[in-house]
Amino acid sequence: MESLNALIQGMGLMHLGAGQAIMLLVSLLLLWLAIAKKFEPLLLLPIGFGGLLSNIPEAGMALTALESLLAHHDAGQLAVIAAKLNCAPDVHAIKEALALALPSVQGQMESLAVDMGYTPGVLALFYKVAIGSGVAPLVIFMGVGAMTDFGPLLANPRTLLLGAAAQFGIFATVLGALTLNYFGLISFTLPQAAAIGIIGGA
Repeated sequence: MESLNALIQGMGLMHLGAGQAIMLLVSLLLLWLAIAKKFEPLLLLPIGFGGLLSNIPEAGMALTALESLLAHHDAGQLAVIAAKLNCAPDVHAIKEALALALPSVQGQMESLAVDMGYTPGVLALFYKVAIGSGVAPLVIFMGVGAMTDFGPLLANPRTLLLGAAAQFGIFATVLGALTLNYFGLISFTLPQAAAIGIIGGA
């Protein structure tokens, strides 16, 4: 009976959070729209698949080495990180200190986590190499742009107004995200608001 209980407790579904469950459903919806409805498959298929992989419970595929350390909750290791950041040896306090720390300090903490035996997940590595460097978005949108059919636009130039409206939508979305941050409803930094605006315009 104890073996069965240990098996059940070790299953990923036992550690599924509400946020992960919602994101898994959203990811499945995106995959369905891309595959069954052929709706923007070049964008929705990789987004949906990435969302599925990054929200698998307890897999840690999207976690950096430092995030894996914080998720492990080892008191001794947390104390070492907290001493370097001059904060309380608590996961919440360490996360707050890291958010305010310089990128160089964040890099040092990441290296320290690697030295303690933690490794980043495969999606975290992919993010660092492809997305963090800015290469993947350029290649993706260059490919999407190369596949664009301008025939309907040339046949009906008035549709240029739709493109202009999309560009206005980018700025409106950025301002909307910053407004939410200003009133304390949802916390967004300027780079996060800009990323939301770009996706909103796309």
